[in-house]
Amino acid sequence: MPVQTVDDTEVDLGLGLGHPWKVLLYNDDWHSFDEVVFQVQKATGYSLERAEQITHEAHATGRAVAYAGEKEACKRVAAVLREIRLQVEIDE
Repeated sequence: MPVQTVDDTEVDLGLGLGHPWKVLLYNDDWHSFDEVVFQVQKATGYSLERAEQITHEAHATGRAVAYAGEKEACKRVAAVLREIRLQVEIDE
């Protein structure tokens, strides 16, 4: 399946893009692909396809933007991802 990467300068299409805050998800060797996909869906509300794209990007490149939006929304998303000890960072 081809991976769609999202440029941070794209227009916000309801996915939280174009905001200054983002949640970076880092690859690790402790979680299965399916665990990460499920947690990304739980944290963001994204579709299975979008969560798989994010997870694949993190796996292939070492990190991926899991979510972009307002600071408080990013904090909530990061907290859910951290529930299973995924390594995430909020960046401006």
